[in-house]
Amino acid sequence: MPDIELPVLTDRLVLRRFEAGDLDAFYAYHSLPETARFLPGPPKTYTKAMEYVGRYANFVFQKEGDWLCLAVEGRDRPGLLGEVVLKWLPGQGQAEVGWSLAPEARGKGYAAEAAGAVLDLGFGELGLHRVEARLDELNTASAALCTRLGMRLEARHVEKWFYKDQWATELIYAVLAEEWRAEDVPVSGGNPMPGP
Repeated sequence: MPDIELPVLTDRLVLRRFEAGDLDAFYAYHSLPETARFLPGPPKTYTKAMEYVGRYANFVFQKEGDWLCLAVEGRDRPGLLGEVVLKWLPGQGQAEVGWSLAPEARGKGYAAEAAGAVLDLGFGELGLHRVEARLDELNTASAALCTRLGMRLEARHVEKWFYKDQWATELIYAVLAEEWRAEDVPVSGGNPMPGP
């Protein structure tokens, strides 16, 4: 894999490495039950948030299993809005994308803009073949975002996970490199969208 040139700039966002100064903002939204609802584990403690920010700040993306973890920040307003991640999966050119935003950053199209930039990076600079997103069927905002990104619903695994004291149905969305290039999905700019 080539070296990743950071930061990644979009119309409204800066995608960069996490920094120590992001800890309080990261903890503020990851400690909320509404953020943890569709993430593994309970709301994060301050100590757990510190571990994640440290890991995200020092990520390497050199082999299968590695995570590219980028802080999402406004170009016109410094401060952490959320994160977007790309996990290198086993298999030739496979990856998984994900995102999480602070409540005040949701509904403004930031997740689509950040995820679109990471898909551009993955299919361009990193030469990926396929990127998927896995989510709880109840996470309708992320499902709408996947559709907006031009990802297709590939699978619905009924009651696959037991977490948060209930069975969850998993949806898998995906897009191939040639589909992403042909789609030319408009994900940047100020068009509001529901959800993350």
